Amino acid sequence: MSRPTPTFAELKEMIGQELGVSRWVTVDQSRIDQFAECTGDHQWIHVDAERARRHSPFRTTIAHGYLTLSIIGALGQEIGAVPENTQAAFNYGLDRVRFISPVRVGSRIRLRTRLTDIEDRGAGQYLMKAYNEVEIEGEEKPALIAETLIMLYERRKKPVQA
Repeated sequence: MSRPTPTFAELKEMIGQELGVSRWVTVDQSRIDQFAECTGDHQWIHVDAERARRHSPFRTTIAHGYLTLSIIGALGQEIGAVPENTQAAFNYGLDRVRFISPVRVGSRIRLRTRLTDIEDRGAGQYLMKAYNEVEIEGEEKPALIAETLIMLYERRKKPVQA
């Protein structure tokens, strides 16, 4: 699924290439309910299975779009896209997000990521831009696409003391 962790130099040569594909993760009702509890978003289409069965066009509950978006961070860590000599990596923002298909309860999703740019910001800082697609197992269309921005800080070697 994932390749060996690249160095910063190797990452610069990987623009346009796939960085990796995560494992499949099941989006169960417990995860959806926990997200609803954390965010206060208790809309019935997410948390009321009986009402969703009767009134939703999907006939079941669906994950919050922002739940699916938030999973990108965790799944992105497992594909090994952050260079090996990284001291810290921080979310810097999103350039584009589109919610394409609902994630029905019980579905399995995974992340596929392609590096679109790496910008040297000086002093060991790099802004990495990646195109992310959250796939739904067995479905033609992805759950979402998102262009993420991650600020990377390279670990610097300490000068040798005499």
